[in-house]
Amino acid sequence: MPPKGYRCVRSAVCKHTQMEVRMKRHRKWQLVIAAVVAMGMAGSAFSFDFSKLENSITEHKLKNGLTILVMENHEAPVVSFVTWANVGSVDDPKGYSGIAHMFEHMAFKGTTTLGTKDYNTEKGLIAKEDSIFMELRHERTKGRLADSTRLHQLEQAYEQAREEAYGEVKPNEYGQIISREGGVGLNAFTAEDQTAFFYSLPSNKVELWMALESERFLHPVLREMYKERDVVAEERRMRVESNPVGRLIEEFLTMAYTAHPYGVPGVGYMSDIQYYSRKEARAFFEKYYGPANLTIAIVGDVNTKDVIKLAEKYWGRIPYRPAPDRIATVEPPQAGERREVIDESSQPVYVCGWHIPEATHPDRPAIDAMMDYLAQGRTSLLYKRLVKEKKIAAQIGGFSGFPGDKYPGMALIFAMPAKGHTNQECETEIFAAVEELKNDTLATAEVEKIRARAKASFINGLKSNQGMAMQLCRYQQIWGDWRQMFHELDRINKVTPADIQRVAKTYLTKNNRTVAMINNTES
Repeated sequence: MPPKGYRCVRSAVCKHTQMEVRMKRHRKWQLVIAAVVAMGMAGSAFSFDFSKLENSITEHKLKNGLTILVMENHEAPVVSFVTWANVGSVDDPKGYSGIAHMFEHMAFKGTTTLGTKDYNTEKGLIAKEDSIFMELRHERTKGRLADSTRLHQLEQAYEQAREEAYGEVKPNEYGQIISREGGVGLNAFTAEDQTAFFYSLPSNKVELWMALESERFLHPVLREMYKERDVVAEERRMRVESNPVGRLIEEFLTMAYTAHPYGVPGVGYMSDIQYYSRKEARAFFEKYYGPANLTIAIVGDVNTKDVIKLAEKYWGRIPYRPAPDRIATVEPPQAGERREVIDESSQPVYVCGWHIPEATHPDRPAIDAMMDYLAQGRTSLLYKRLVKEKKIAAQIGGFSGFPGDKYPGMALIFAMPAKGHTNQECETEIFAAVEELKNDTLATAEVEKIRARAKASFINGLKSNQGMAMQLCRYQQIWGDWRQMFHELDRINKVTPADIQRVAKTYLTKNNRTVAMINNTES
């Protein structure tokens, strides 16, 4: 079960040339982080000081609004790049669910000069393809009243126009260039709150990245749009329609969110996927992919001044477009428990969630600690009780911030009953553990363990160039200031047993609860 909802990751496997590690005289930030982990695990009284690490990061903003974050790390001649867009599936317009995910696919299709044999010819063929598709779409929306003869004619013309347009395409030219130049880890993902594009290159290829990456946000061509849309439709079939757990999660979110778009599946509804056109995808790009809505993070063997000059040269070409407003819709308070049971012949699965605040809310560190204690990993209370001791569950887990963190999300617990046991047995134990947490204050030693795990998880995520770049972008987006990343451990350290008990009483209530499960009809 993916921890943050449905995600599609495009990747290209590239051969990476071995690089000799070059030791420099100045402080090595990875060693600093490793030392912090070691000392942090030695005792809770240790005072974490990230000031030196924070001071090694440079922020620069272009006139068009683009935010650039640079951190030098000269241990090896490699650089990790992340382009982070403050847009995700939560921003899909009504009737066009899945279009944020679709654009992630489109960003790999090239530009007016990349991925095409002859763009002037291709441009005309794309326009023809679009025109026929719009006629076909109009006829399809008539449903049973559609003219079957006209529909057949348009479908044939559309297929022919598609093939003609695809004939001018150089497939995967973007990925091939990156692979040829020593790039590794070409990836992207669309989540509920953000879309990210990332890979690494040798340090002498920084200008190549600047040229390639800026070009696909300056002159993107949404080629093979309808072919790729079919790929997305197949993803939905595999992840949701042919996957009982996928269907369960979709039903769960639809129940949990009656107003906020977190309740709409990120992969999109099939009818929406089959409906939207290149015109709508382009409009989505224009609204959400302006430079003021982007952050790029560059971490590795670079010179900061050179990076900024190159950014001005390449990214500065993109005209300013204002960043869109945040979503104004607020999910109304839940007035009573919501529950759905799906009966089918598959593995029983149980999901329970409670509404919680967004990541920046003062209660979130305590909520995150609460969920760690209850259901995260093999040391959690529910794992020890349901899996190890009573053996009524084959698997159990939980986390906060589902399906996203930008807006109020859910604290989620899921379980898979062991053979011969039921969802109801698991639910009884889960609810009993929740009530214990409300009524009994955790021991200080237990909270120290929670803090230690949180610290280790947080700091380990910063050890690699890419991990650091990702987290810088994430905090810049969610908090509006990447520097908040270096205050995360302070927030963790301040969580007390009383805080955990308080948030359990506040949020883990029956009226705030949504439950969904699959019951096996054969058992």
